Amino acid sequence: MEKDEFVKLNVIKDFSNYIMAKNYSINTYTSYISDLYYFYLFVKKDLTKVTDSDIRSYIEKLNKQEEKPTSIRRRISTLKSFYKYLYKNGYMDKKDYPLNKTVYPKVEKRLPKFIYYNDLLEIIDESTRDTDGIRDRLIIEMLYATGTRVSELVNIKYSDIDFNNKRIRVCGKGNKERIVYFGDYANDALKEYMASHKKNEQGYVFTNSNGGQLTDRGVRYIIDKIMNKLSVKVHVTPHVLRHTFATDMLNNGCDIKVVQELLGHASLQTTEVYTHVTNERLKEVYYSCFPRRDRDE
Repeated sequence: MEKDEFVKLNVIKDFSNYIMAKNYSINTYTSYISDLYYFYLFVKKDLTKVTDSDIRSYIEKLNKQEEKPTSIRRRISTLKSFYKYLYKNGYMDKKDYPLNKTVYPKVEKRLPKFIYYNDLLEIIDESTRDTDGIRDRLIIEMLYATGTRVSELVNIKYSDIDFNNKRIRVCGKGNKERIVYFGDYANDALKEYMASHKKNEQGYVFTNSNGGQLTDRGVRYIIDKIMNKLSVKVHVTPHVLRHTFATDMLNNGCDIKVVQELLGHASLQTTEVYTHVTNERLKEVYYSCFPRRDRDE
């Protein structure tokens, strides 16, 4: 069965509508459907009749193909969401849920990449040199000041901004709203941008050269263009700026639960990865500064 036929199956069509109603990004939606399609090609049977044996065989195949643990975890997560939807909506009995014994493969925890403040200043300085430097500087300032995801940034409207209190209402994962804040540097960049750019008809703050809403990809392109002119060793992306925000907040004494709220993490465990970064930084500073670190031989 071809993919376009697959998405027309009643159960897939209904599940598609369900996840679309959650306002997931187009990339997330596409991943869900692709994962289900390739699982369907493997089992070659009615997806409502799948058993735990089918799931085990599928995961064994993924392991034999040497798929990354992160990819396998994502595929399992898709199947769990799908089959929970099926039994909750009467497509199958709960007793037939096929993933009760399925466990996620372990993934080695990688520390999030971040940049040092001097590198950030270099990026901000370089951002002002291009044709639309006022907008580009605001993008960098806002990503760092607020810790927002790039998908949240491009969807900010002027009506979301409380200019007096320097805070913004953003809509994050699962359509959850939260409040983020920005400081004087970002505020100055915002004022300069507003003075030089016409408002988008839909009210979006960040626009492209045609006046339309700037996209996630557009922001990544802008940052890549800036970084190609610099010697910063870290591959800087919008998410690296989000990591930098979180790391700097913790390094400067911010409570981890506050950082969790500002980042929009559902679980504190997700935020705790940044404590490993700050601990590594503390160790680095200690060993570079402590005078009685090494014995003289």
